Formats: sequence, structure tokens, C-alpha cells
Amino acid sequence: MPLTKEQEKLYHQTMEEAKRQIEEIDREMRKEIDMTRKKLAELQESKKSYNQVYEGACQLLGLPAEKKEGSESPQGS
Repeated sequence: MPLTKEQEKLYHQTMEEAKRQIEEIDREMRKEIDMTRKKLAELQESKKSYNQVYEGACQLLGLPAEKKEGSESPQGS
């Protein structure tokens, strides 16, 4: 059973609106990913700085620096 002209028009409008919504969601997702990448980079830099402070304090105190899994060494960066 073929669609009437009104039904066809309604489905085209629905299709176009869905397409616009998908494009908007894609834009929002890219924006959120960019913000997350920036925040992660900031946290990594902060961690690197604190690792340097920690290792420097250990060295001044003559204590071995405890290495935790997943920790970056300032020398390795």
C-alpha cells in the first residue's frame, strides 16, 4: 500500500528532523571529547609536576621513591 502525499511529506519532515538531531548530537559529542582531552592533558601535567616534587623530596631525604603502577617517572617523560 503506497503512502499518501501527506504521509510522504510527514516522513520526509521526520527524516530531516532526525538528521538534524543526529548532527547536533555529533557536534556535542566532539565538543565533550575535546574538553575531556584538554582536562586529561592538564591532569597529566599536574601529575608530572607532583612526581618531580615527590622524587626530589625523596632524593633530598635519602629515601627511595616508591613507584606505583601506572605512574610516570619524570625521567621517562
